[in-house]
Amino acid sequence: MYINGKWVETEKMLEVINPANGEVVKQVCLVGKEETNQAIQAAQKAFPLWSGLTGEQRGNYLHKVVARLEEKKEHFAQTITKEMGKAIHHARYEVGSTIAFFKWYAEEARRVYGDIVPASAPNKRISVLKQPIGVVGAITPWNFPLSMAARKLGPALAVGCTVILRPSREAPLSSLELFKVFDEVGLPEGVVNLVIGNSSDIVGELMASDSVRKISFTGSTEVGKKLIRQSADTVKRVSMELGGHAPFIVFEDADIDLAIKGTIASKFASTGQQCVCANRIYVHDSIYDTFAQRLADKVASMVVGDGLDEATQVGPMVNQEAVEKAHDHVTDAAGKGATILCGGQVPTENEYQQGHYYLPTVLADVNEDMKITHEETFGPVAPLIRFRTEAEVVEKANNIEYGLASYVYTNDLSRTHRVSEKLEYGMVGVNDPAPFAVQAPFGGVKESGLGREGGKYGLEDYLETKLVSVAIWD
Repeated sequence: MYINGKWVETEKMLEVINPANGEVVKQVCLVGKEETNQAIQAAQKAFPLWSGLTGEQRGNYLHKVVARLEEKKEHFAQTITKEMGKAIHHARYEVGSTIAFFKWYAEEARRVYGDIVPASAPNKRISVLKQPIGVVGAITPWNFPLSMAARKLGPALAVGCTVILRPSREAPLSSLELFKVFDEVGLPEGVVNLVIGNSSDIVGELMASDSVRKISFTGSTEVGKKLIRQSADTVKRVSMELGGHAPFIVFEDADIDLAIKGTIASKFASTGQQCVCANRIYVHDSIYDTFAQRLADKVASMVVGDGLDEATQVGPMVNQEAVEKAHDHVTDAAGKGATILCGGQVPTENEYQQGHYYLPTVLADVNEDMKITHEETFGPVAPLIRFRTEAEVVEKANNIEYGLASYVYTNDLSRTHRVSEKLEYGMVGVNDPAPFAVQAPFGGVKESGLGREGGKYGLEDYLETKLVSVAIWD
């Protein structure tokens, strides 16, 4: 662990397993309540110094982080693939995204603006200050272990907050490597702190502490709701990027080749283990059969294997529980009338025996009675659902508690605006399977979250707004 500018070792160890082959990648130290409180105290102590620097000074530190990340890009990519399995091409993309977040916020650090507000009395002057909220607890997932840390640490550090990061136990190694970079560039003691361990110990202490003023969490809706409840006791500010169940709508006027390419990019990146991937693929009845067969042909030819193999398109899933959940959704759908066009099983070749693999799958004739239309699969399974009218598909797309990402494929400009405005989602990609950028807001509505990350929007949740009214007397 990294607490108050020093590496801390404990006797309790965690083995990080490569999901491609079951081998131990590395052992890391685990901490508990005592070390977590030490990290909180270190962050609180460091806050006055760090927040007292100018934005330009803090930005210079982040630029140094960017330079070191650039030098170690391939090392980070291979670390991500070894700890959670995604294909090396996708891991490299994640590293690029990580660098982009730190670079963006290194530049935004000097652009935290306040306001001058016209007063209602001639002898008053009103100004509005934006100041860092304080100590931040950041909790990140295993599926994007590096870029999710950057998306939280970047803006928090830029505006002057200090941070305790708790990464997932499933994939902590890239965070460990990131903190080596923080150490190398000389971030002041206590500004960033790394704690890995049981959620009940670490997160419980973060939530109970009066010193921690903000929690930023990416993970399941179920856990997010618990954290929101716990935050009430100390009235913490919370940012929540929670579960998704993205609709991917293909209208009859869409470019079918483009839509199939987009479906594959959205559904099978990171082996389908991302909250923004296509989970309900609605295809207009007039093109459904053609779309289904052509998609299945493409998916059946995808290369499954160890993520470190340059030829791999679909890597392993994170653990056996994830494999079992994906297969449960497939068997439930098949038992209720769905047709398995390809995949639908664990690969049988010997080289897969020690890993957590599931063949990329396409299901046809999916309906509302199946689990897969209501539950987030988080795996490489693409369910195809027929629709006939625009009103029908919008109603079905919105008829769920989630509201993170959504996708629309059409060549009708009027429909683009009409449907985008009606979809109850925080993000809409039109003919675009990856409508995400460092400068744009990322987040959901309904039970998919609170707040936004990315761009100038990502700064707001780490800032307090303060009114200063000065009365002028002769």
